[in-house]
Amino acid sequence: MTTDPVLKTLFLPLETAQVDLDEEARVLFLRARAGRELALLDVADVTCEQSFAPSRDALDKAGYKVSAETDEGGFDLVLVLPTRQRQEARAQLARAAMKVRPGGMVLACAANTEGAKTLESDLESLLGGADSLSKNKCRVVWHPMDPEKLDTGLMAEWSRLDEPRAVLDGLWQSRPGLFAWDRIDPASRLLIDHLPETLSGRGADLGAGFGVLSRALLDKAPKVTSIDLYEAEKRALDLAQENLKGYRERATLTGIWSDVTKGIEGPYDFVIMNPPFHQTGKADRADVGQGFIKAAFGGLRSSGLLYLVANRHLPYEHTLKDLFASVDMIADEGGYKVICARKGKGR
Repeated sequence: MTTDPVLKTLFLPLETAQVDLDEEARVLFLRARAGRELALLDVADVTCEQSFAPSRDALDKAGYKVSAETDEGGFDLVLVLPTRQRQEARAQLARAAMKVRPGGMVLACAANTEGAKTLESDLESLLGGADSLSKNKCRVVWHPMDPEKLDTGLMAEWSRLDEPRAVLDGLWQSRPGLFAWDRIDPASRLLIDHLPETLSGRGADLGAGFGVLSRALLDKAPKVTSIDLYEAEKRALDLAQENLKGYRERATLTGIWSDVTKGIEGPYDFVIMNPPFHQTGKADRADVGQGFIKAAFGGLRSSGLLYLVANRHLPYEHTLKDLFASVDMIADEGGYKVICARKGKGR
C-alpha cells in the first residue's frame, strides 16, 4: 500500500496517546481514506464519510462503514482530512464541530504545502484552542469541544461556505471544492467547440463534473438520445443532475457515481471526456487519464467515437493508438489538445 503521509500524521496523537480513545467511543472520519493507520481506531463504531468513489471503494473493501454523508451526530472523536479548497476545508471543520459531542475531540491534518498553518489557526478560532504536532511534512491539530469556547457564529458561517449556489450568471448550480467550480475551464471550452453536431444515439460523459460537457452537447447535437454521466465525486454528480433536469424530456440522463478507471457500462455510440490528471498532491497523473481511455474503449460499440481533451504535454497518444483504429488530433490551442479516436470494427 502506498504511504499516505497526511493519514499517517493524522493518527500520531492516537499512536502516542496524546489523544485517548475509549473502546466504547463512537468515531466519525470526514473525508476518510483507507490505510493501515485506521487499525488504531480500535473501537466497534467507526463511520467513514466519503463522497469520492475511489476512496469510498477502498474503505468499503477494508470493511469500514462508509456513506457519502451521515445524519448521525454526538461522536466522541471526529477525524478530518480537509481538502485544499479553503471554503470547503472550513466547512468541513464546521461540520466536525457540529458532529462531535461536548467534551469530544476534533482531530485534523494537512500537508505543510496544503494549508497546515491555516488549518491550525482555523481550528483555534473555531474551538478556542489547538494542540499540534508536525511530522512527515504535515501538521496534525486537535482540540476538545467545549461549548463555552466554541465560536457558534463562526461555525454557522463556515458551515455555509461550500453550499450549492448559482454561478455563471445564474445558469448553473455548483459549489466550492469541485473542479473549476465557478467557471467553465478552458479545456472543456475547447472540447465543446469541437464536438460535432452529428453525434447521435447513446453516449457517456466520463468525469462529468457538474454537467458542463453533457449540457453543451445536448444543446449542440439534437440526435443524442441518452447520456450516462460518470463522476467519482458525488457532490458534483448531484449538481450535474440538477443542472440537466431541463433536458430530461428529450434525452435519458443517468448519473453513475463510480470510479471510471474500473470500467464503464455500455455499449455506447460515443464517449466524451476531460479526464482528471491531478488526483492527489500536485504531480501530474497521466495514469488516471490513461485509465479513462481504456474504460472508454471497453464501453464503446465497435465503431464508436471518443472525443477527448487534455493538456498538450500529457502522453495519451500511445495508449490511444494501442487501442483505437484511428486517432486524430482535431485541435491544438492554448496548451490543450482535442483528440477524436474511432474504435473501428473488429477491434
